[in-house]
Amino acid sequence: MYLITLDSETDFDGWRKIARALALHHVAPADVTWSMQGPAKDEVPPGLCEAPSLPPIETDNTFSVPANFIELARVAVLHRNSERFALLYRLLWRLRSDHDLLETRTDPDVAIATAMAGSVHRDVQRMRDVVRFREIGREHKAHYAAWFVPEHHIVEFAAPFFARRYADMPWSILTPDICAHWDGHAISFTPGISQTEMPAPNRLEETWRRHFQPDRPIAPEAPKRRRRNLSEASILEPLLSDAERWTGGRINPPREPAMTRKSATDDLKTLREDAAHCRACHLYKDATQTVFGEGPKSANIMLVGEQPGDKEDLAGHPFVGPAGQMLDRALEEAGVDRKKVYVTNAVKHFKFVPRGKVRLHQKPNTPEIRACRQWYERELAAIQPDLVVAMGATAAQSVFGKITSIGKNRGRLIDLPDGRKALVTVHPSYLLRLPDPESKVLEYQRFVEDLKIAAGLQKKSARAA
Repeated sequence: MYLITLDSETDFDGWRKIARALALHHVAPADVTWSMQGPAKDEVPPGLCEAPSLPPIETDNTFSVPANFIELARVAVLHRNSERFALLYRLLWRLRSDHDLLETRTDPDVAIATAMAGSVHRDVQRMRDVVRFREIGREHKAHYAAWFVPEHHIVEFAAPFFARRYADMPWSILTPDICAHWDGHAISFTPGISQTEMPAPNRLEETWRRHFQPDRPIAPEAPKRRRRNLSEASILEPLLSDAERWTGGRINPPREPAMTRKSATDDLKTLREDAAHCRACHLYKDATQTVFGEGPKSANIMLVGEQPGDKEDLAGHPFVGPAGQMLDRALEEAGVDRKKVYVTNAVKHFKFVPRGKVRLHQKPNTPEIRACRQWYERELAAIQPDLVVAMGATAAQSVFGKITSIGKNRGRLIDLPDGRKALVTVHPSYLLRLPDPESKVLEYQRFVEDLKIAAGLQKKSARAA
């Protein structure tokens, strides 16, 4: 029997190295006990020995596993399930003889690991939605702090997102597990705030100053031991300044924690109200209004376009112009129930150049797409669709977070990091711009064929329900 002691609760690299060595030495999962903290020497159970007693690995003895297993394991180790390392080693052991094991979603081990990864991704999304910063200090000495209680060990995993979104703000996110800090250049971590010191809404500044004086350096290393999480219901609501962020955006007022919200419909209503005041980029200055997404909360398909056009900007609703009419016709021919689909755009404000009385559409650039991506992410979290259909290059860039080729990726289902599926196709306005009638007919049929993939998923979900 082997007792494996990992450095921390999130030691994926350590687990990966040791798991590979164990598998190469044919050590069965039943013969391994995994520990995250490590008992004292006199507490080691009888019959267990440490991993260093393994003999050297032969250089020509190796094996490979699917790349998606590595990604699955990297996320699943962040779950609080105490058996996660044993489960993942069991999967690794079985993948050596069954390379396609992960395709068997009904397998108990695969199902549990996939569910754990999904739970971690949802917790990351919840952190993105819930965290609200409160300003501490003023002007050049200002700092921003927030309190959050994660369900899983996600803080280090989620911190880069906040560094990208709030790149110009020095901030700290305090949690019971670990605290994350951004100084404008690098992310650092310090031990978590104990339950007894958990800050009340009006004591957040006091807690920050007690633990993290502005003139005291923040240690770059995270603690190896983590504290158990607190109940989600104990998430405290930091108060916010109404001032606009240095990036030009708005720090939204606090909303109810997820467990106390009345309904997901209320969530969408809140998002729509928040987006109506968005100042994250300059497009709001010339647009008539924010054009937010529309559709049922229960939609299992989310259609993402580029941006509202002239008619959408005036009406305040997405896809009501010529492109929307073509989309409705194509959805009907493909067999997609339009009333059960959520429709939105990657950019919520109309970008155009005036030419007399006419407003000519302009393609959004990357900074504008990035500034608006928060609304897509929050819509995604509220709707929780099974499939995201990216229509056009701008939508694909928003969905995948990077420039994505339409021609190379259209017409097939693509796995997203959060476990959802994505489908890439053209934007219906592209079909309207085609000058050749024959090409327009052929491309329209291709567009319908792409949407039939979404129709198949919609029908499958309906049967499952």
